[in-house]
Amino acid sequence: QVQLVESGGGMVQPGGSLRLSCAASGRTFSLYSMGWFRQAPGKAREFVAAISRNGGKTFYANSVKGRFTISRDNAKNTVLLQMNSLKPEDTAVYYCAADWVLTIGTVTTTPDDYDYWGQGTQVTVSS
Repeated sequence: QVQLVESGGGMVQPGGSLRLSCAASGRTFSLYSMGWFRQAPGKAREFVAAISRNGGKTFYANSVKGRFTISRDNAKNTVLLQMNSLKPEDTAVYYCAADWVLTIGTVTTTPDDYDYWGQGTQVTVSS
């Protein structure tokens, strides 16, 4: 069982930055690849970024590539999402998710592959 708690959301002007944090419970954090997803009002949940168990592989949605950076610290059971050059279209509730995987280098973009989800944190980009 893994519990995930996101933090760091808020309101920011276009072009600004935010850093989201996801804290995981349990002693098996390193057995999970981690992902960030987001959901805007009236839209489906969409993939944002993912990172492999040891942090050696990352993958990004085209819409955030070059602006967002995902990282993890297995010693602290945390995963971060640094978001720069934010745009109004980045406005959404952001969710952290954990996917139990056997292979260290596995990452997935499919929400149904993830086993545990956080409660979400709101990010609003507006002038």
